[in-house]
Amino acid sequence: MSTLPSFAGDASPYGGGDPYADYRSADFSFTQYVDLADRRLGAGVIAANDEFFAERENLLKPEAAEFDPEHFGHKGKIMDGWETRRRRGVSAAQPHPTDEDHDWALIRLGAPGVVRGIVVDTAHFRGNYPQAVSVEAASVPGSPSPEELLAADVKWTTLIPRTAVGGHAANGFAVDVEQRFTHLRLNQHPDGGVARLRVYGEVAPDPRWVAALGTLDLAALENGGQVEDASDRFYSPATNTIQPGRSRKMDDGWETRRRRDKGNDWIRYRLAAQSEVRAVEIDTAYLKGNSAGWAALSIRDGESGEWVEVLPRTRLQPDTNHRFLLDAPAVGTHVRIDIFPDGGISRLRLFGSLTPEGASRLIARHQELGG
Repeated sequence: MSTLPSFAGDASPYGGGDPYADYRSADFSFTQYVDLADRRLGAGVIAANDEFFAERENLLKPEAAEFDPEHFGHKGKIMDGWETRRRRGVSAAQPHPTDEDHDWALIRLGAPGVVRGIVVDTAHFRGNYPQAVSVEAASVPGSPSPEELLAADVKWTTLIPRTAVGGHAANGFAVDVEQRFTHLRLNQHPDGGVARLRVYGEVAPDPRWVAALGTLDLAALENGGQVEDASDRFYSPATNTIQPGRSRKMDDGWETRRRRDKGNDWIRYRLAAQSEVRAVEIDTAYLKGNSAGWAALSIRDGESGEWVEVLPRTRLQPDTNHRFLLDAPAVGTHVRIDIFPDGGISRLRLFGSLTPEGASRLIARHQELGG
């Protein structure tokens, strides 16, 4: 674990106006990866030892935390995050908590994977954020209960050692533990509040599950697909195009700025492993006056392979799911979609199966990660 720019120290009390005016953050390189704790992937906060002031589920809300200075309930100020009560010592002679006292929350990742970076966001927690945080990770198959995760025989690996954090700030930590994890434990020392938790990394699917499915979406995040690069991310991230389910609103897809040159926009994907692609879906749901005009699809095998066009430039309709059967299975490890001239798509689905070579590589990678 390597700590990125530190934000230790108190934030100023809220003085009115824009609540984010003095919010502290930085550009974290690991945010290029998918958020493994995204609820759209199936993530959840399954337990916490205390959530007196604010519910644990707030940690994984996709939108930025909100702040309403007038919002109070019968327990006190209502915060958009996870907030515990103030810890106390055991007696009048010992009124302070011990160094070991802390609060915790258990997070089930939406998809098992390798964690590359974590953001512990204390937005709007100015005088009530934790003094320090730590994060541990475990790999437990199936759907374990909180009691099973907290059992003595479960091995927890430290991703972030106990580290001081700042209030009203995005506290970012790079992680370099090359293992596959399914669950996290977020600890705050000794108590306080955290607005959001983001866990960036690479999905590492179970090869047995992939083999049992046979035909699957080879670009989907939950199956190990990944966006490697995109020409433009002005309005929304390209990773949206391989999220689960159909888009539910315009910004749940990928949309580029308006081009004023003669070029075009594109996304490059890495598939789960070497695959045979047999069918394609390009969805423009909720993109009506701003959908891509045309799209073309190419595939290559390996990092240095030649791009081969498998779907020629084809007219797209707004707010429509387009389905294409390929004339012959297209074998490769990477796919590129080009849209003309600009605009957006909401989802890309690439249906097929792993090749024997792809399946072998996926199994080997799973074993390397401790699966």
